[in-house]
Amino acid sequence: MQKDFFTYQAQTTKFAAGFEVEKAEGSYIFGKDGRKYLDFVAGVSANTLGHSHPKIVNAIKEQADKYLHVMVYGEYAQEKPVALCKLLAEATPDPLEITYLVNSGAEAIDGSLKLAKRYTGREEIVSFKDSYHGNTHGALSVSGNETHKREFRPLLPMISFIEFNNENDFDKITEKTACVILETIQGAAGFLVPKEDYLIKLKKRCEEVGALLILDEIQPGFGRTGKLFSFEHFGIVPDILVMGKGMGGGVPVGAFMSSREIMESLSHSPKLGHITTFGGNPLIAAASHATLKEVLDSGLMNEVEEKEKLFRELLVHPKIKNINGKGLMLAVNLGSPEYTLNVAKKCMEKGLIVFWQLYRNEYLRISPPLTLSLDEIREGCQIILDVLNEN
Repeated sequence: MQKDFFTYQAQTTKFAAGFEVEKAEGSYIFGKDGRKYLDFVAGVSANTLGHSHPKIVNAIKEQADKYLHVMVYGEYAQEKPVALCKLLAEATPDPLEITYLVNSGAEAIDGSLKLAKRYTGREEIVSFKDSYHGNTHGALSVSGNETHKREFRPLLPMISFIEFNNENDFDKITEKTACVILETIQGAAGFLVPKEDYLIKLKKRCEEVGALLILDEIQPGFGRTGKLFSFEHFGIVPDILVMGKGMGGGVPVGAFMSSREIMESLSHSPKLGHITTFGGNPLIAAASHATLKEVLDSGLMNEVEEKEKLFRELLVHPKIKNINGKGLMLAVNLGSPEYTLNVAKKCMEKGLIVFWQLYRNEYLRISPPLTLSLDEIREGCQIILDVLNEN
């Protein structure tokens, strides 16, 4: 299988692991080599409730027995997509009330940019240096790392970039700005958290000039920071909220959410302002609804702070420079990309899956399932410390 993987399936790097998966359950992935591996990555923040959570699997099976795709998005009323959007509205603060379901986080970013332009009638967009929003042309256009962009230009025009946590850049947000888009916690840059009242001041600046604020919660959303969405820690509500990854609990999904007034601008002049065949797919919506309901009802979000604290208490070592992040999205600085990649490889050999940050490879990524137990945290952290001691 590994030979066929490298022969027939397109690769994203020259050093893909090619690890052969047999099955996955809870906090573990089981390989065809007969070993089990503790997962501290959760499919890059996607498996919110761990692998093959029974409530998600049952929801998928039940929906599969009824019907799969029946019509393009937005035409028919289907039980699970409607229930998912209703539950999201009930779980988020006003004025967030209407959800547009799509296929991925990157598509949700593209849709949110179109929505902001359509509603405001403006063309300019402000994004952030070192931001990451996905790899479609629209999402790549507002991502802030030139190394990942230069070979794919021309991208969207009229986009400027400001520095995260720097209020001195606010004067670049003007009456010509359709929207400001940012990750509530910068992901690829090393899980950077906004300082003090930075987001409050940013939202105020947007309101002053009539620009919409789009928050990308694709990584920190669905309980990963101890709140359903991480903006709830910072005293603001975005005009447009973007979500994905952990929303599906292991299936591909994305969405953007706004007020009724803003969202309705996509339905006319022209009609079909955004259209997607498989957005709101009932099978995917069933999994997403089961994930959201379990996150809200299980009390898992109440455990996040304790689990973060344990990670920080255990991961103390001379080779660890610092740890960025919040909740169960932590970036461990090991000093150099080469060393971090080697540590990740050695951890895998000892039965622990960790990863690296996209832009800042010197950071070791820790984004486990919310269901990870305290004993599993101890087990995995001990492997990291053993590797640091041996290498």
